[in-house]
Amino acid sequence: MPTKPLIGRETRLCMSLSARPGNFGTRFHNRLYELLGLDFVYKAFSTRDLEGAVRGIRALAIRGCAISMPFKEAVIPLLDGIAPSAAAIDSVNTIVNDEGTLTGHNTDYAAVVRLIADIDPATPFVLRGSGGMAKAVVAALCNSGFRDGTIVARNAEQGQALATRYGFRWQADLGAAGAPLLINVTPIGMAGGDADALAFPEAMIAASQIVIDVVQYPPETRLLRAAQMAGKRIITGTEIATLQALDQFVLYTGVTPSDAQVADAAAFARAAG
Repeated sequence: MPTKPLIGRETRLCMSLSARPGNFGTRFHNRLYELLGLDFVYKAFSTRDLEGAVRGIRALAIRGCAISMPFKEAVIPLLDGIAPSAAAIDSVNTIVNDEGTLTGHNTDYAAVVRLIADIDPATPFVLRGSGGMAKAVVAALCNSGFRDGTIVARNAEQGQALATRYGFRWQADLGAAGAPLLINVTPIGMAGGDADALAFPEAMIAASQIVIDVVQYPPETRLLRAAQMAGKRIITGTEIATLQALDQFVLYTGVTPSDAQVADAAAFARAAG
C-alpha cells in the first residue's frame, strides 16, 4: 500500500454538506486516499447557511463537495455552472472546484442506472418522493425504459411536475398504489425522527418483488429489514452511495481506483458504522 502523506499545507480538502451527515462517504473517501497514497482529506459537515458554506468552498479552495438532502436543488443558483448530468434533472449532488470556478454535477443518476440495469423495464413501480434525489431516480427509470410508474408526493407542485416531465402518474398519498417495484426516495427511515417509520405498508411490501431504499444511514432501514424478511430483492442506499461516491472520487482526484480498492473502501465504510 502506498504511504499517504502527513496532512500539511499541500493537503487538499474535500467535504460533504447534508442536513443529517452520516459517516459512509467520509470513511469511503478517506479509505481510498489511504489505499492510493493521495494527499487528500475528507470531512462531512451540516449547515443552516448554504450560501455561506458555498462561499467557503470557493474561498478556501476546497476541491470538491458532495451535496445531500435538502440542498440538491437550492445549491444550483450559487454555482458558476452545472454539467449536463445535473442540468438534465435540475439537481446537483457534487460540486467540483477548479481554481475558484464551481461546477455542479450529478453522480446519483449514473449509479441508479447501473443498479436497475437488470430489472425488466416493463415492471410497474411506485416511488415516494419528489426532491433532488427523486429527480435522479425518476430520470434513471425513464431513460432505462420504464413507462408504468406512480410518483407519490405530498408536495403537489413538485410531484405533478416530476411525473409530467417523465410521463408518469402522480398522487398525493399512497392509497392502494402497490406495485412490484417499490422505491423510497424520502427521509423516511433515516436515523433521527423518522428512523422507526415505514415508507410503505407491510402489505404493500409483501405484494412487491423488489424494494429500493435510497436512505444511506442507517445502512439497514426498517423498510429494508421488512423487505428482506418478506423474501424480496433489495437495493440499498449503501449500494447507491458506493457507486455515486466512486464517481465523485474520480472527479475530485482524477484517479480511478481498482475494483478491489473500491470494495475494500465500501466494506471499511460499512463496518465503521
